[in-house]
Amino acid sequence: MSKASTDLDSPWKDILELYFEAFVQFFFPLLHKRIDWSRGHQFMDKELQKVLKDAKTKQRFTDKLAKVWLKNGKTTVVYIHVEVQGQYDEDFAKRMFIYNYRLFDRYDTSVISLAILGDDDSTWRPQSYGYGLAGFKMSCRFPIVKLLDYQKKQLKWKSLEKSTNPFSIIVRVHLKALETRHSNQQRLYWKKELLKTLYEANYSMQEILDLFRFMDWVLALPEKLEQQFSDFVTQYEEEEEMPYITHIERFGIDKGRKEGREEGQKEGQKEGIQRGVLQQSQKSVIDALKIRFKRIPQSLVKMIQAIEDTHLLSQLFREAVLTDSVKTFKQKLEQS
Repeated sequence: MSKASTDLDSPWKDILELYFEAFVQFFFPLLHKRIDWSRGHQFMDKELQKVLKDAKTKQRFTDKLAKVWLKNGKTTVVYIHVEVQGQYDEDFAKRMFIYNYRLFDRYDTSVISLAILGDDDSTWRPQSYGYGLAGFKMSCRFPIVKLLDYQKKQLKWKSLEKSTNPFSIIVRVHLKALETRHSNQQRLYWKKELLKTLYEANYSMQEILDLFRFMDWVLALPEKLEQQFSDFVTQYEEEEEMPYITHIERFGIDKGRKEGREEGQKEGQKEGIQRGVLQQSQKSVIDALKIRFKRIPQSLVKMIQAIEDTHLLSQLFREAVLTDSVKTFKQKLEQS
């Protein structure tokens, strides 16, 4: 039996950007209460890469950097480091330490490092790093959340079932992805169950689309079983009279991911894979508009093809699915 593939890094990065406040509220409620969310937050990922580009420790996980304001009027930069690859890393705590002091040196203000541990080793819980000699001591201790605890502890799993926070679904999807790595049939079963859970939770249409994209990516299935799942989605939506996961949405997710990987494999380089995914993300937005409105101006096509931000393209794809006209879509694109 072939193993079910699991890509956890990219979908976590996307969902963090979409629901950052919900992420902090769900995993770090004490910190959430200290932040003035009315002032919004600012992602600073490009700055993060500049600060860390020459770090000796290799960056292997999803890293997010966000600037927020505290309720007392002070500014703090929050550095979020999310591990989604399910792997033990002996240098993890050291890397958290290095990233923290580099960011503090760069911004000269409080930097809070947080970690989500998504591996399957219940004993691995790195929380601190430090060194010292002859009376000198330097150390860093950071809060962690071990996702496996939600699965191992019945009360924590029940808390997921009761919560309406989007990350209650995210955690369950992540854990079932780990649990079903060796069984495609079990993965199909849980993908169906989690889809029903998603609908029954009374999320908005936009939240359902966003969370479905995460689920569909993380719980990837072989083509034959994916078709069975697609048929199940269609039947379930018809029975419940909730046609949220449209054929356009499925088309964009499946086609963009598959063709992007194929394009990258042809070029045989990491840069090629990234370019292939980018090109197919652009194409998915254009295709969605063509399916809905038949014809779209060539000038608009060129605007979309000029975008090299996959997160923005993901947002535009959702807009292409939901917009009422090409004109409205173009106006929102110009405002992006």
